[in-house]
Amino acid sequence: MHFEARFSAVGGQGIILAGTILADSAILEGKYAAGSPTYTAQVRGGPTKVDVIVDSEQILFPRTQEINFFLSLATNSYKMFCKGLADNAVVLVDPHLVDVPEGDKEKYQIFEVPVIELTAEHLGRLVYTSAVCLGTMIALTDVVKEETVREALKRRAPRGTEMYNMKALDVGINYVRDILKADVKV
Repeated sequence: MHFEARFSAVGGQGIILAGTILADSAILEGKYAAGSPTYTAQVRGGPTKVDVIVDSEQILFPRTQEINFFLSLATNSYKMFCKGLADNAVVLVDPHLVDVPEGDKEKYQIFEVPVIELTAEHLGRLVYTSAVCLGTMIALTDVVKEETVREALKRRAPRGTEMYNMKALDVGINYVRDILKADVKV
């Protein structure tokens, strides 16, 4: 099993943490994981990404080559970091923040999830965006188990925020599961 994920956004949206928790989850399951964050010179508000490779075998080359899952929360990050996607990759975007080029809609499985709006509406604080993002990924892939992500998230969550982080994870999972039931894609 070899899986490559990329989370992209602007600095300050918690995307790097989402990648860290994905890697932690894989390790808890006995898999190998490697993460590689990238920041632009403008850390807050500038394009940022984190690549995570999960494999059942030792990872000898820690750079992504064919990304299976790509999440983006900003058009400028999408444009900058959409390279290297596998054919038919799962691409999840916030439709209020990302304009997906028409050609990409034909090449990839595009899912539109208003991540920021969901986070604000259900949790009242955008600090939980990374957990909502992880929930969306769990619902769309089988790279790690839901219960493992919950455990990794609890370990990383600041004390006193565990309940809110679990709720955020559920928001992402449930929204995507509802989309899949309705078979609504772009």
